[in-house]
Amino acid sequence: MMSRIWTIARGVVADSLRRKVVYIVFVFAALLAMAIPSLPSYGLGVEDAVYREVALALSFATALVLSLSLAANRVPSEVEHRTVYNVISKGVGRWEYLVGSWLGVFVVTGGAIAVFTAVEQVIAVLRYGDAMWQLWQGALAVWLEMGVIAAFAVAVSAITGPVVVVTASLAMLFIGHSRSTLLGGEGALALRPFYPSLDAFNVVNPVAHGSGVPALYVASMLAVFAGFAGLALAVGVALFSRRDL
Repeated sequence: MMSRIWTIARGVVADSLRRKVVYIVFVFAALLAMAIPSLPSYGLGVEDAVYREVALALSFATALVLSLSLAANRVPSEVEHRTVYNVISKGVGRWEYLVGSWLGVFVVTGGAIAVFTAVEQVIAVLRYGDAMWQLWQGALAVWLEMGVIAAFAVAVSAITGPVVVVTASLAMLFIGHSRSTLLGGEGALALRPFYPSLDAFNVVNPVAHGSGVPALYVASMLAVFAGFAGLALAVGVALFSRRDL
């Protein structure tokens, strides 16, 4: 079972590396990262904090573009080109195919975030003489959130095309970070336990302006990731199982 899922995931990784979008996104992101120290809004004594904040924002934007570009089109493209039939006819379950597709996107996104964070660290050392290891906590938060977004995108892609997938995923991202804005006041308190908030992955302030987050908070991020990603994939598997291929 796990070998079949991992085989599909490796196929997604190999296919992703052949697509130019991965390298184009990374090159532009790296160029932007190198330009961060030249931003004119730096204040005396807070340059390193501003650098970390902008670096996290760039990591998030890069990972979001990459994750959606891969997750939104994977299943619809294989259904359209009928290559999915070759996979399923070899005894691979639909749920294994869907989970393996998500896992491949998750691995590619994680690799890109890791490389991008390493580039940011090199720039930090050269510019500020500080390795800024707390950037890796921000990278982990971004990766886990992209895992949730990718799971949602793969689930939606089980029944519809890339445009709807991207639109729905961006809407989900907005809703996930707008609990207090959309509900507000007493409504937020009443619906708080049921609202799909992604705020657990927002560690910009402690990483950029503090000393990072404690291990217990990292564990809570992992729990939120497992819950949301697992739920999205379960819904996606249910939808894909009922789809008439």
